[in-house]
Amino acid sequence: MKVLFIGDIVGNTGRKALREMLPSLKSKYQPHIIIANGENAAAGRGITAAIANEFFNWGVHGITMGNHTWDNKDIFEFIDDEPRIIRPANFPPGTPGRGYTVVKGNGKQLAIVNLQGRTFLPAIDDPFRVGEEIVEELRREHKCILVDFHAEATSEKIAMGYFMDGLASIVVGTHTHVQSNDDVILPGGTAYLTDAGMVGSREGILGMEKDAIIYKFTTQLPSRFVVDEGKWQLHGLFAELDEGTGRATRLEKIRLREDEWVMS
Repeated sequence: MKVLFIGDIVGNTGRKALREMLPSLKSKYQPHIIIANGENAAAGRGITAAIANEFFNWGVHGITMGNHTWDNKDIFEFIDDEPRIIRPANFPPGTPGRGYTVVKGNGKQLAIVNLQGRTFLPAIDDPFRVGEEIVEELRREHKCILVDFHAEATSEKIAMGYFMDGLASIVVGTHTHVQSNDDVILPGGTAYLTDAGMVGSREGILGMEKDAIIYKFTTQLPSRFVVDEGKWQLHGLFAELDEGTGRATRLEKIRLREDEWVMS
C-alpha cells in the first residue's frame, strides 16, 4: 500500500499549494491513500465543511486535526456526520467527532488515528494509553495503521514513535510546522518522522505574517496573527507498507517550494 501524508495545511496559501501540487504528487507517487492535517486550513484556525469537501474532491481520503480543532465553530455542525475527519482521540469522553477511523481508496483500507501531546499543550488525557488501546483494537482487523501525533515536544513525539514501533505502520508528528530531518523505519517496521512540516507560506513564520509575531515577541503585547500570502512551501511524507504485516518498506520526506520544485 502506498500512503501520502500532507503536513499541516495553513490557510489560503496552503490550500493553493495543495490544489496546485496534488496532481503532480499523485502522478509521481501513485498513492492509494492520501491523508492531510487540516486543523489550520480555515485562515489558520480550524476547518470548515466547504474546505474539507474541497480536499476530498481533490483526492484526499482522510483529514486529521489537532489543538485547533474547535477554533472554527462551524465544525460542530458536521464533525459527527463526517467519518473521514478525525480529531485527537484523547479528548475527553463525549467530545464531538471521532478519534480514529478507517478510510478507503483505490481498493485499499488504512486505519488512521489522531492523538494530541501533553507537553507544552493544554491538559488532556494520556495519548500513550489511549493510543495503545485504539491501535490494539484496530489491529484485530487492520494491519496498516497511521498515527498522526499532534504534539509540541520532540521528545514526546520520539517516545511515541518507539512506543508504537511494531504496532502502527506510520507514526508522523504534526503541529510545529517545521519539517524534521529524522525520517526512519524503526526496528519493528514503523515509519517515523518527528514532524511532517506544513503547507503554507514560506515567507512568514509558521505560515503566519511575520510582523505581528515579531511584534509580540519584542513587546510581549497582544497581537493578531494573520495567514501570510507569500510563496508557498509543501511538506509531507510518502510511505510504502507491506499489507500482509503492516510494516513499512519505504519512507521518503516530501519538501517542495513554489517556483523551485522539481518533480522527476
